[in-house]
Order: sequence, then C-alpha cells, then structure tokens
Amino acid sequence: MEILTEGWMILAALLPSIGLLFLFWVILKHIVEGDRRERAALRRWEAERDAEMADKSDESGERDKPTNSPG
Repeated sequence: MEILTEGWMILAALLPSIGLLFLFWVILKHIVEGDRRERAALRRWEAERDAEMADKSDESGERDKPTNSPG
C-alpha cells in the first residue's frame, strides 16, 4: 500500500511539469502554424503581384513596339 501512496506523490510532483510542457508544446505549435500560414499568404501575394506586373509590362511592351507599316 505504501507504493500506491508514493506513486501518487510522484505523480503529484510531476503533474505541474507535464502540464507546463503540454502548454509550451501547444503555444509553439500555434506559433509554427501561424508562421507557416503567413509565409504561404506572402507567397500567394507575391505571385499575384508578379503576375500583375507581368501583365502591365506586356501591355506597355505592346504599345511601345514600332509597327511595321509600309511607307
């Protein structure tokens, strides 16, 4: 019966540390996921911006090209 009492005391001593470890893990997990989402959103935004810039440069390039008209 003494082993059971000692086991509960050991568990009671380790429980706060286990709880803090779990809390630390949850916080780090959310930080990493947030960073991942932010980087993905930034990549999408940069791709959209690059596509818009390419469209604008194509449009301006067509206007600036000399036409081959006889004369």
